[in-house]
Amino acid sequence: MIRAFVFPGQGSQQVGMGRELAEAFPSAREVFEEIDDALSQKLFRMMVEGPESELVLTENAQPALMAMSLAVVRVLAVEGQVTVGEGAAFVAGHSLGEYSALAAAGALAVAGTARLLKRRGQAMQRAVPVGEGAMAALLGLSVADAEAVAAAATAEGGVCDVANDNSEGQVVVSGDKDAVGRAVELAKEKGGRRSILLPVSAPFHCARMRPAADEMAEALEKTAILPPRPALIANVTAAPVDDPAEIRRLLVAQVTARVRWRESVLAMKERGVEELVELGAGKVLAGMVRRIDREMSGRSIGAPADVEAFLESL
Repeated sequence: MIRAFVFPGQGSQQVGMGRELAEAFPSAREVFEEIDDALSQKLFRMMVEGPESELVLTENAQPALMAMSLAVVRVLAVEGQVTVGEGAAFVAGHSLGEYSALAAAGALAVAGTARLLKRRGQAMQRAVPVGEGAMAALLGLSVADAEAVAAAATAEGGVCDVANDNSEGQVVVSGDKDAVGRAVELAKEKGGRRSILLPVSAPFHCARMRPAADEMAEALEKTAILPPRPALIANVTAAPVDDPAEIRRLLVAQVTARVRWRESVLAMKERGVEELVELGAGKVLAGMVRRIDREMSGRSIGAPADVEAFLESL
């Protein structure tokens, strides 16, 4: 079985995540402690106890989701001698999950990744004041139709960009609140099944994130990046990359660019991947797999029982 390890993005967080993993595996606790130390913050306590209002803040949710993913990576290595470099043909991550993927593949240091994500979350929130931006999932539209809707909404003023191409019939738009609202109405006229406004504090992956991209360019310029093993399927290009300079460029571009997740999954399939294994919180990415390609399978590993089932299947 040829696998890729994939890492979830914002929205997969929930209060209580990591508790069972930390109780069952000392190696998971070590990761959570390492990230708490790196951030000088009781992040793991927030993950386990909440409050949810604090955990969902972008600057907390992003490093918390990375911590959860890297704890699973560490547990698989310690308990089953399953390493990312030897166990997967590729890694990929949805938005912030790309940082988790790079850390898992040895391209970024764990503590440094936590600090980068903390800064990324803060920069994204600063870029657009709360209440001025919005994101909406347009269900039942093709990417081409969603692009047309976004362009028409932008033509009337403001910014509305396609932010995520998640799976067939699930495209997310992002931008100024009024422009996104117009896109939601236009999607109905295009034959969209329905639209869902997403509970986010900022409009990610659109032109309004340019100030955050500039800040991340500065942060990443000072960050050591090694070639990932295995290669990363990048959000921006939906293609493999292992050159550190190119990874740095793509991580900056990713802040404002579309997450080409559907294309990324298909690119992995074209290169022989049969199964996507989602490491970390939630089951969002595993759930998308069959909607993208019915011949591929997906599974999620985020709890002790998932770890045991996966190791037994090898």
